[in-house]
Amino acid sequence: MIIYGKQIVLFVLEKHPHLIEEVLLGKEIDKKLFSKFAKLNKPIIKLDAKKAQALAHGGNHQGFFLNISDIGFANINDLKKSKFLVILDGLTDVGNIGAIIRTSYALGVDGVIVTGIRDLKLEAIIRSSAGAALDMPILNHFDISDLINQLKFEKFSVIGADMDGENIKNFKQNLHKIALVVGNEGSGIQNKVLKKLDYKISIKMAREFDSLNVSSATAILVHHLKD
Repeated sequence: MIIYGKQIVLFVLEKHPHLIEEVLLGKEIDKKLFSKFAKLNKPIIKLDAKKAQALAHGGNHQGFFLNISDIGFANINDLKKSKFLVILDGLTDVGNIGAIIRTSYALGVDGVIVTGIRDLKLEAIIRSSAGAALDMPILNHFDISDLINQLKFEKFSVIGADMDGENIKNFKQNLHKIALVVGNEGSGIQNKVLKKLDYKISIKMAREFDSLNVSSATAILVHHLKD
């Protein structure tokens, strides 16, 4: 699995060096930093500009690449043992998905489940989450209806973010296991999913405005529900 960009490469070097299989460099780097890579005793490969651009698919690689072990997705049976999960209903923007994973990890969520995407690229998610995806259990489960049925069987209370829901500031429930569902960037939660929710919650605006970005809204809701 190839990841690129200076920030994420240095994060993996510091926090997850055991995952590194190869170091690939598209430019000359500081000797001190090069020595850190050398101490891994892994191949260090120099790339020409054309090869670097091809590996990054035109992205901003800054000359830093790693080939890391495939971390794989989480197991649904393991996540069923959790206390707090975040479910993404049809989100498509990799930046939003990564931001939600990063925030969820920081706020103590046990796992993030992505639904509605058949071919989820972990490489992109690792980069957009600034590396948090390496520590946060992530599941790719295409059928959200089946997923919710399974979680309800495991005694999860399924809560959805909806503009018509109860103000999160007033939401007071003593819930043992929570699955928070947030919807697509444009259309929100699907109607078939809304019908399966145990509770609907919302963020009431202090000023007249359409809505918050889904990653910002998720952060607020998680913070309140875990408080």
